[in-house]
Amino acid sequence: MNPSRPSPERPRAAVIYNPVKVKLPELKAAINTAAEHAGWERTRWYETSEADPGAGITREALADGASLVFAAGGDGTVRDVADSLRGTGVPLALLPSGTGNLLARNLFLPLGDLDTAAHIGFAGHSRTIDMGIMRVVNDRGERSEHSFLVMAGIGLDATIMANTNPALKRAVGWLAYVDAGMRALPGARPFKLRYRLAGRSEHSVSVSTILFGNCGSLPGGLELMPDAAIDDGQLDMAVLQPAGLFGWLKVWRKLRWENGSLRKSRIGQRIITVTRGRKGTKTISYLRSPEVDVRLDEPQDFEIDGDVIGSIVSAKVGTEPGTLVVRVPALELT
Repeated sequence: MNPSRPSPERPRAAVIYNPVKVKLPELKAAINTAAEHAGWERTRWYETSEADPGAGITREALADGASLVFAAGGDGTVRDVADSLRGTGVPLALLPSGTGNLLARNLFLPLGDLDTAAHIGFAGHSRTIDMGIMRVVNDRGERSEHSFLVMAGIGLDATIMANTNPALKRAVGWLAYVDAGMRALPGARPFKLRYRLAGRSEHSVSVSTILFGNCGSLPGGLELMPDAAIDDGQLDMAVLQPAGLFGWLKVWRKLRWENGSLRKSRIGQRIITVTRGRKGTKTISYLRSPEVDVRLDEPQDFEIDGDVIGSIVSAKVGTEPGTLVVRVPALELT
């Protein structure tokens, strides 16, 4: 038997961690305690680097026989680890350590509680979820593929991500995106694109941004796509077309109040129904399809799970249903 591999009776976990995002002594204490209580072999540790932010060392951990892989870092680390776990059946466990923690929020996992997160990894249930896949072409004709767990976007949202102050982000967390948004809005200009949903005809539209969601919750209690489900095999889209500052205030109101508080009561749902019946220009339009083709009249920046990747002229965006296994609290499925 290969001594580096765990015995059949005692599986072994791996932790892929970003040394910039975590406090390693506290993280190791939580993981080692939970592993011992669960009867697992001693955990192996793999540090990310600028050269390998997670994908390569995750494949190394799998080759070493990992039965469970923890991701400890920001949304970029989680995405890289998840991409290498696609289709393997090996569960991903989250140790939320970044600013956004987008996937953890959408799975209702605890934030800021390493002991509980470690326990969920070793003793929780496995849940199968979708991943988003974005195949893009840049203005040089170069093609690339990118996976995402929560959302991807083209347009103003990418501009906001690119202009977020890193120091402010470390200091105040997701509120740094509000600052970046306020600075980006005055110079924001709509752009034209054509989109075609699976099995449908092509449409042309002028937008400020178009977002593609595998799930729909954002930090700060904002529900961008309240009907999105992480395991339905469908891609949810939000097309934002606000007119001026007042239009953006209407967007904020919809995300914060209508999509959030109002939807939680029957009276609120009636108010939403009445409001939808009124005439007027929509600030947000929602679409749903397994896949969408998007063609831009001019290059635009795009982002995936909060990371700006580059500029593109076209994209094919869809889902890969049930491709990732994640650990969730045991009570969630009972």
